[in-house]
Amino acid sequence: MKIATWNVNSLKVRLPQVLDWLAAVEPAVLALQETKLQDADFPAEAIRAAGYHVVYAGQKTYNGVAVLARTAPAEVHTDLPGLADPQRRVLGATVGDVRVLDLYVPNGQAVGSDKYAYKLDWLDKLAAYVEAQLAAHPRLVVLGDFNIAPEDRDVHDPEAWRGQILCSEPERAAFRRLLGLGLVDSFRLFEQAPASFSWWDYRQGGFRRNLGLRIDHILVSPALAGACTGCGIDTAPRRLERPSDHAPVVAEFTD
Repeated sequence: MKIATWNVNSLKVRLPQVLDWLAAVEPAVLALQETKLQDADFPAEAIRAAGYHVVYAGQKTYNGVAVLARTAPAEVHTDLPGLADPQRRVLGATVGDVRVLDLYVPNGQAVGSDKYAYKLDWLDKLAAYVEAQLAAHPRLVVLGDFNIAPEDRDVHDPEAWRGQILCSEPERAAFRRLLGLGLVDSFRLFEQAPASFSWWDYRQGGFRRNLGLRIDHILVSPALAGACTGCGIDTAPRRLERPSDHAPVVAEFTD
């Protein structure tokens, strides 16, 4: 069973790439972020024609999350408890016996800004929600664009990024808090090539020069960690014409 996450940075633009990728990789579940579509415009029929059920929560121009699955998702939730927020950044759904929590964590803009404070508060609310979800669902996967590079090895130039947004200590501490609840970073269960990243800026030849960050993650409960047989970043879609600035991350599990 393959479970994947991909920030597509506009599903309207990237839909053909997503459909091609689904056909080639055949994941059981694909979580999308930054769909940037209000629900009325979501291409549900095209996704269903590709053999996937889909649930989504979107808004015009910004944010937006979706879960595509071979099995019809159930128990769908679209908000963090305790956070009254119109931004569509969270989508929880049960697929078979796996609980999926798809996240588009706020970027935070700049350390010390109002948006940074909002991000840290959002992450605090997330931790409480994840703790409750872990208690209720032994097979839990929390995945998406976290907008956090957890360690220096997840950053192409750690000194240049030290203390900056996506790499600041409070953000990294929030990530470690999720791991402290019992979640496991599936990517780090396996030996990985140095300088493995999931996001590259469009500017200054970021992808060509591998000036990237690993900010897209698949975190799993202990039960799923024990069943995980591999996890990697698929950089092929980043090489396409008009790509997303993110690449898919794929984890594999025994059924």
